[in-house]
Formats: sequence, structure tokens, C-alpha cells
Amino acid sequence: MSEALAPAFAEALRARGMTDIRPAGPGEVDAGGGGQLPLAGGLGAKTIDLSWASEQSGLIFAMSIKAISFKDGRSKNFQKNLANRSETMLFEAVTLHKRFPFAVVVGLLVLDAGAEKDGTSRRRSTFHNACTRLRLFTGRTDPAGRDEQLERVYILLVDANRFSPVVRCYRADDSETEISLAAAADEIVELVLERNPDLYEGTASGDIRRRR
Repeated sequence: MSEALAPAFAEALRARGMTDIRPAGPGEVDAGGGGQLPLAGGLGAKTIDLSWASEQSGLIFAMSIKAISFKDGRSKNFQKNLANRSETMLFEAVTLHKRFPFAVVVGLLVLDAGAEKDGTSRRRSTFHNACTRLRLFTGRTDPAGRDEQLERVYILLVDANRFSPVVRCYRADDSETEISLAAAADEIVELVLERNPDLYEGTASGDIRRRR
């Protein structure tokens, strides 16, 4: 699923002025070989799903996408791989922030829509457990903050019906308020602008451009 979401998010951010984001758009030459771009982080090289970097600043933005698409055959819920996916995302944040403390690192956890309703009388749904697990690791506002914390973590609930697919997006620290993917992309641009005020500025339309 990340293979489909990464180009879509990259295109949305590219349209907002992050023109050199990877993976590249159709017909463009991709330095990452057409997909993920390997970057050297503080604890070793990591391959991330989306990246925006410059020679002057190094890594400016990165997105890590993790997906849980299938129920566990034994438990009949989506919970089994939640800890693994979450821990991998946080480790990637540490790796990147160690070397690039000013980078805006965003996590995207993609769940099947059924994860919202797989709770029982003894356990909450996988979606709500994911929000509880990750809410402490979103909202990093200070480059000197915790390396394992991400600037934002979003959780997507995806109904992959081939005829009428539905994608719902939530911030990990607010499981009650649905936001659009466009709003998430706008928020990412705002975070990048806040972190790089000397090099980039916002436009009247809310896009980002190099400061003149």
C-alpha cells in the first residue's frame, strides 16, 4: 500500500512547491532509482518512502509509511503487527533526527478500515490502540526535542473497495477529528516553513518557495 501512497503524497507536496521531492513524478529522473531514497542517518543508512533534501540544508522533510492491511488469522484482528510497525517508524525517526535534527519527519500508519471496528469487550480496536500508542510520539516542535518523536503522525483508515475506495485521515493525537489528505499536506508545508524560515517562504496560495 505504501507503494501507492508515496507517489500520491509526493505529487500533492510537489504541487505545493516541494518540487524536488522523491519519489519523482512521471517522466522525471529519480535519484532514488524510481522509488525510495536511501539516506545516511545517525544510526546507519535508512531507506525512507518520501524525502526532500538540498545540498545546502541536507534532509528537509521525510515521510515513513507503514501499513497493516490484513487481519491476523488467529486473532481475527489487525493488532498483531501494530507494535512492530510503530517501533520501526520510531527507530527511523531516531536515525534521521540524530543526523538531521531540523528535518520534518512525518509518519503515516495505514490501516484497513476494519481496524476501527475490530475491538471486543476485552480490548479496544486496533485504530484506537494505534492512536494511544503513537500520540506520545507526535508533535515534535523543537529541533532539540526527543529524537524518537516525529513532527506529525497521521493514521489512515482505508476501505480499498475497488469501485468506491474511501480513505479517512486522522492525527494520531486526535482520533475523533477526521481531516482531509489535502489538509495534512498543507500542514506538512507549514511545518517545513516553520523549520526553515531563512530559506523558504509561503506564498499567498499557501505553497512553499525559496526565499527571494
